[in-house]
Amino acid sequence: MTIYIDFLKRAFSGKEVDYTKITIRSAVLLLAIPMMLEMAMESVFALVDLYFVGHLKESGYAIQSVGLTESVLSVIYSIAIGMSMAATALVARRIGEKNPEQASRSAAQVLLVSLIITSILSLLGVLYAEEILILMGSKPEAAAYGKDFTRIMMGSSVIIMLLFLINGIFRGAGNAAIAMKSLWIANIVNIIFCPVLIKGFGPVPAMGLTGAALATTIGRSIGVIYQLYHLLVADTQIRIALSYFNPDFKQIKSIVKIATPGIFQFVIASCSWIFLAQLVATTGGENASAGYQTALRLMMFFMLPAWGLSNAASTLVGQNMGANEMLRAEQSVMKTVKYNVIFMLVVSLIFFLLGDFLVGFFTQETEIKTFAKNALHIMSVGFIFYGIGMVLINAFNGAGDTWTPTWVNFFGFWLFQIPLAYFLSKHFGMGPKGVFISIPAAETLITIVAFILFKKGKWKTVKV
Repeated sequence: MTIYIDFLKRAFSGKEVDYTKITIRSAVLLLAIPMMLEMAMESVFALVDLYFVGHLKESGYAIQSVGLTESVLSVIYSIAIGMSMAATALVARRIGEKNPEQASRSAAQVLLVSLIITSILSLLGVLYAEEILILMGSKPEAAAYGKDFTRIMMGSSVIIMLLFLINGIFRGAGNAAIAMKSLWIANIVNIIFCPVLIKGFGPVPAMGLTGAALATTIGRSIGVIYQLYHLLVADTQIRIALSYFNPDFKQIKSIVKIATPGIFQFVIASCSWIFLAQLVATTGGENASAGYQTALRLMMFFMLPAWGLSNAASTLVGQNMGANEMLRAEQSVMKTVKYNVIFMLVVSLIFFLLGDFLVGFFTQETEIKTFAKNALHIMSVGFIFYGIGMVLINAFNGAGDTWTPTWVNFFGFWLFQIPLAYFLSKHFGMGPKGVFISIPAAETLITIVAFILFKKGKWKTVKV
């Protein structure tokens, strides 16, 4: 027992480790434990909001507004993940080459490019919040109710970007503990502020749905302040000097080369999710939409830790390729696949056995609960394939081969999932159930294709 406790302390400590030298099992677990907890904390944001707004008087409007806003924000998340992907690949490769100064310079340039892009999107979200909700399938009265929530959440896109991106930098350096702790801090603040701002407390007036947005934004902002301290001030392996922010167009070109397909990769997936959300709303109405969004939030609560585990593959592939240890890079991926399959199998059982209980925690509306439970049961059929696929996708990305998973996502989501969802829900009259079925079907196909391409090994030749 003492050995396991010491191992956990080591994983949470944030001490520098050469992941190209220790055993593969230790390397995967030392990275995966804090990465899984980091992603679990990210999913807590949406669940905390959903819990509190689900108990508001206009809970249907509120849940739908939170869900649809999160669907739109997924585009911002896609850009943030795409840019953090570039940061992780570049930083991991330079760390593997034992060049921390160049890793820090690469990190600064990624931050510079990302802030410019996100500022523009943030402004558009503030100006057109209500129109965005209507475009997503919300009724005018529901859009009017949720516009302030959407405006604040979209306006804080820069904070979301920084939170994702800086964590990607630390993950690439192998310091997953700082990334984890930043989200712990952000979530603790959010959990404290959510009930205070939503329901009111003492001199603080009840703000309802708007309070949820403010609480989340305040929490994330404090998390970013913690990150910036470790990035700019603290004595860590990655430490950015202000001079590193001077534009280096050669470096920016390399960043764009990796990040652009990475962004498209996740925009493709996000747009597919947005289309599915709109299809559920139009074929099943507000209760189906609210049920689907509840199921998605629950699914993501368990899926994000699995994504965190798969991030270990990204860091290990990048660092081992930098150290010219190609066989070790591949072995690290397969070891991570094994652990993720076990985790996702447990999640599948939880959803089948406790789906009704989990849904009831967020809403007591009978119709909403029925749609949410059906969505959970159907989507969980493909969870093991999700677990394998996300590790393989992260392995490609960690190698800097962001084009391969982009094409896989394009064919899997846009040429297979969207047409399948449309025909099942509308042509065959299955409604929301047809949309739910298309999700595990597409993820299974994507995983099979990704595995075949990974085994071909073209990713081993990528230079960054």
